[in-house]
Amino acid sequence: MDELTERQKLVLALIVRDYVETAEPISSGRLVDHFRLDFSPATARNEMAILEKSGYLDQPYTSAGRVPTKKGYRYYVGKLMGDDQLPLHVQEMIRHQFYQARHDVDNWLSLSASVLAQHSRGAAIVTPLHTEKARFKHLALLSTRGRQVLMVIVLNSGEVHQQTLVLEENLTQSQLTALATRINEFAVGLEARDLQEIEFETRNPVLEQIFQLVLETIQNLEVVATGEIFRDGFTNMLSEPEFSEPEKARQTLEIFEDRVILDDLLSRTVFNSEGSGVHVIIGGEDTWEQLEDTSLILASYGDRDHALGVVGILGPLRMSYSRGVSTVRFISDLMSELISESMGS
Repeated sequence: MDELTERQKLVLALIVRDYVETAEPISSGRLVDHFRLDFSPATARNEMAILEKSGYLDQPYTSAGRVPTKKGYRYYVGKLMGDDQLPLHVQEMIRHQFYQARHDVDNWLSLSASVLAQHSRGAAIVTPLHTEKARFKHLALLSTRGRQVLMVIVLNSGEVHQQTLVLEENLTQSQLTALATRINEFAVGLEARDLQEIEFETRNPVLEQIFQLVLETIQNLEVVATGEIFRDGFTNMLSEPEFSEPEKARQTLEIFEDRVILDDLLSRTVFNSEGSGVHVIIGGEDTWEQLEDTSLILASYGDRDHALGVVGILGPLRMSYSRGVSTVRFISDLMSELISESMGS
């Protein structure tokens, strides 16, 4: 990116801030008066002309003020925005909402979408957990009644799966413990493809029955999540002047609802990223034409080594990036914390 002077950075940041609030181009006179700057409108006009020539600002029509371009927004987000946090009282209020809610992941996902939409004033998207490589950690078999047994499978992520099964024969608790110990010795730390290669030296129908259920559980978890994507706040977007035209509103709704676009977007950004953190996609970043007039703010939640989901918001290019980033970051961190606690890790 071109290096800007401190004054040019100030002018660009203030124009972005004002345009986000008003949706109106800003003139040099308004810029100086509204923000009480210590230089003249002529100086501001000169700096705005330089920013326009460099591609950071645009002049929508003759004699109008300037508005930020995609390049301007990208520079603002990357260099000027700062690391704002949600106010503490807002953080506490959101935490209270989550801890009051029923301790269920789907319930948290739905609540996340609602809270994101409310506090960011954008359209919220929340995906279920995406498990890429589930690894077996521990098996416990607990006798309940007769041939009925509770099978408890613990994954390396800390996630616990329980299933009641009926064995082919009645076994004591000590026999069940011995079977679980044998499977644990062979299977600890393995993925589904490795578990498939295991062959036991002596044939034992009950052992094979239990092991097959363990394998099926791990295999099912290695499928990309196809569960419900939670959405909220689309009316927030429709209220923005950018989407007052029916055709633009229709195109934006398609993006919001299209699972193929979302899966491609997430797999090429959040799920392919080396680290955690917030991802800001402005105007499709010359990759997704459907997003030319929109921006997304996305972050993962969960554990990158085991299972990830995504929380995010969709809005016009003229969105409040500062508010959006701080809201998405907080919800991402809170969801990770809650899921970690629920798994006992």
